[in-house]
Formats: sequence, structure tokens, C-alpha cells
Amino acid sequence: MLEVYIDAASAGNPGPSGIGIFIKGEGHHIQISEYIGQTNNHIAEFTALVRGLEEARKLGSNLVSVRSDSKIVVASMEKEYVKNEEFKPFLEQALTLVNSFDLFFIKWVPDTQNKAADALARKAIQKEKN
Repeated sequence: MLEVYIDAASAGNPGPSGIGIFIKGEGHHIQISEYIGQTNNHIAEFTALVRGLEEARKLGSNLVSVRSDSKIVVASMEKEYVKNEEFKPFLEQALTLVNSFDLFFIKWVPDTQNKAADALARKAIQKEKN
């Protein structure tokens, strides 16, 4: 099983934003830190989800467990619904990606259990500033 930890950081809301993805399991230990431009924190969190799922699919895993400290992302995936029109394209893309896995889980975790992804997201913003 792949464990995919995702997080996002925004310096302002909206502001410069980055995503962090930490993937472990099945012999993998992958760290992704990407600057995604000016956006708000919720869009950045959904972007991290989609990007994390894309990476898991590239690895060919059929069993994926995503961990996120974003309650809106986790709730949206569990309900397969989001009120805000701005988030719908991200949710639709994520749900399409999830269909490529035999088994998919998503779980909310507190910040303390998502430190690796958080550090990667913050690093992305810092890299862009320098």
C-alpha cells in the first residue's frame, strides 16, 4: 500500500503557494515540493490532492491511502461533493484518478502527523522567494 501525505501552504490568502507530497510504501520514499503560484489555501490543498494521486497512479499502485490535514479536502472526497464551484474541477479530477485504484482511502490527520508534507509545502514557497 502507498501512503500519500499531502499538504499545502500559502503565504497570504491568496498568496504565493506551494504543495508538499510525501509518498512511502511499496519500496518508495518520494518527496515532492512544488511552487504553484498565487492562490488561496483551499485551492492549494486540492491541487496537492490531485498531484499526489497522479504520482500514486504513475507508481502503478492499486492500493492507496491519502492522509491530509485539510478537513475540506477529506470531507469533499468522502461525500464526493463540494459546494464551492471553484473546487469542483479539482474534486472531479481527483475522483477520476481514484477510480484507477482497486482500493482507495482518505483520512484526516492532525498537523502533528503531517509534518513531512507540511515542510515540503513551505519549502516550495521559500524556494520561489529566493
